[in-house]
Amino acid sequence: MDNKSRIDKLREGDYLEFFGVRKPTFEKMLSVLENAFAGLHGQGGRTPRLGVLDKLVVTLGYCHDYRTMQDIAFDYGVSKSRISDAVKWVGQALLRDGTFALPSKREMLKADTQAVIAVVDATECETQRPQKKSGNRIPGRRSATSSKTRS
Repeated sequence: MDNKSRIDKLREGDYLEFFGVRKPTFEKMLSVLENAFAGLHGQGGRTPRLGVLDKLVVTLGYCHDYRTMQDIAFDYGVSKSRISDAVKWVGQALLRDGTFALPSKREMLKADTQAVIAVVDATECETQRPQKKSGNRIPGRRSATSSKTRS
């Protein structure tokens, strides 16, 4: 089953769970990417292995689920570099449109803007390991001559 028919069957709440964005945001992203794709490939050319919808799903899966590119490439039957190119293209196309761009640094420095700070405890914890004693070590490979002399 392709992504189009699977996504058509999703409920409104499933979009946030699977892609990390709401349905209207997903549809807006898709329309922006389709316009960018039409501008690039307006004169025709070879059909790409990953369509616009597939590229969006790949990118959202990569960003939301922290899946590796190699894992995604295996699912789609393409190379890892093709997934990397798709993720880069989607990011650049969405930023170029301006709808999904982050605020500029100048806007962030204005006095009326509030910055939210999150503190994360990422300190290392001690791990309990056995002490290094001569009796706890696993002996290495013994030579064939030494095992014959012991028997």
